[in-house]
Amino acid sequence: MVGASGCSIEGTGLAGCRKDSMPRSSGGGVRTVPPGRPTPQQSMSRLDLEELAEIELQRDEEEAAALRAARRPSAAPSVAPPAGPDPELSMNHPFYDVARHGILQVAGEDRFGRRVVTFCCCRMPPSHELNHRRLLEYLKYTLDQYVESDYTIVYFHYGLASRNKPSLRWLQSAYKEFDRRYKKNLKALYVVHPTNFIKILWTILKPLVSHKFGKKVTYFNYLSELREHLKYDQLSIPQEVLRYDEELRNLHAGRLPPPTKTPPPRPPLPTQQFGVSLQYLKDKNQGELIPPVLRYTVTYLREKGLHTKGLFRRSASVQTVREIQRLYNQGKPVNFDDYGDIHLPAVILKTFLRELPQPLLTFEAYEQILEITSVESSLRVTCCRQILQNLPEHNYAVLSYLMGFLHEVSQESISNKMNSSNLACVFGLNLIWPSQGASSLGALVPLNLFTELLIEYYEKVFSRCPEERGAQAGERGGPRARGPAPDGGAAGDRPASGLARPPLPPRPLTTGWRLL
Repeated sequence: MVGASGCSIEGTGLAGCRKDSMPRSSGGGVRTVPPGRPTPQQSMSRLDLEELAEIELQRDEEEAAALRAARRPSAAPSVAPPAGPDPELSMNHPFYDVARHGILQVAGEDRFGRRVVTFCCCRMPPSHELNHRRLLEYLKYTLDQYVESDYTIVYFHYGLASRNKPSLRWLQSAYKEFDRRYKKNLKALYVVHPTNFIKILWTILKPLVSHKFGKKVTYFNYLSELREHLKYDQLSIPQEVLRYDEELRNLHAGRLPPPTKTPPPRPPLPTQQFGVSLQYLKDKNQGELIPPVLRYTVTYLREKGLHTKGLFRRSASVQTVREIQRLYNQGKPVNFDDYGDIHLPAVILKTFLRELPQPLLTFEAYEQILEITSVESSLRVTCCRQILQNLPEHNYAVLSYLMGFLHEVSQESISNKMNSSNLACVFGLNLIWPSQGASSLGALVPLNLFTELLIEYYEKVFSRCPEERGAQAGERGGPRARGPAPDGGAAGDRPASGLARPPLPPRPLTTGWRLL
């Protein structure tokens, strides 16, 4: 689908469609292309896309925070005053509990005299404070007053975050509940300030969306693009959206885009844990190979979270995550029991991996991993071993520790519902990403497959040859042995130093795989 700025969903990677790289539309013309058939996405599961959508939403939050931090004082734009709940709204309104938030507004007419309804994500309270079923009923109640005539919807995407996002299942059921009566007279759906989350959401919902409805959707990167199609001065635009739009325009006028990751202080604090290299952490922790954050979160989750349903799939408050990062970076103790959320240490673990300056699997391994889908199934474990053979010793030790723990999590999938495939969907993009840009939807399939192999066949991938087993005791985070360890050491966790490597392959790995 192509919106006003010509940003395509079909057959492209995601890197070119981030909100900091979308060009303005030219000449005011609006191009809409109906949704086509998926190409690389065909082999992706719903779980893959849902996890990618969650990751993109977290990135949106981080980038929005970075934009706010980089904000410079400037003159207020000449726009409509900030919108709020209708002062005349009666407490006897049948949907007062939802309407009071001002999420929906009826805002004048478009250039064709059609009624305009706006939906503002920034006005949505946290999910635990809003009954999304009631929100759907309120939306239908409002539209029922206008669906007999042509109407337009303007969707302001800014402000949608992990804390207030409805579930994807809710979005699917909502689309199904809006029958032909609602869709027939909807003449345009304008999506303002779209991000990659919207593109991925469209891919998930595409099986439900008709060709005709898809042609009604148009993307606008800036509020100014609405002027040609709407009576702009009649719109009630939230102040938060106005500020965000100004920040985007200033950024694209010449400022360098803010980093998606918050860099550590220069030089880093001696106790810095996030955003620094594995080598830095080793040097600051008496040569310990396993970073403290990784060890603490794995230990906590092993003791208290192995049977938690959906472990690693839930999100957490961005503010709380930042607070815990700050405590770790300052060398202060963190007690996850104080927060009462077993999913919080899981989010911290993923955040630690995602903020490494270089992915744990390294940039150099990216292209090799993408080739895994072209390898015969019976040879894929061998390919994994060969790729890992080229990792630095430290990366290999940390990866083995983490994959061993995830293997242990997968062994409890009857209760936690997180088998190796589900875990791979969560961790794939946290272990490896390209040195430039973002991973495409097509790349997600091999990245997740490779991660799944590491988890499912942990013992084979990270096994050591017999003569190595008696020489050194490596450390792993995975299934704790019941009885003597296979290498003659003690059961359970072992010291981090001295993890042996798998035997060298007879010939170096190439991208052609024919050597295997």
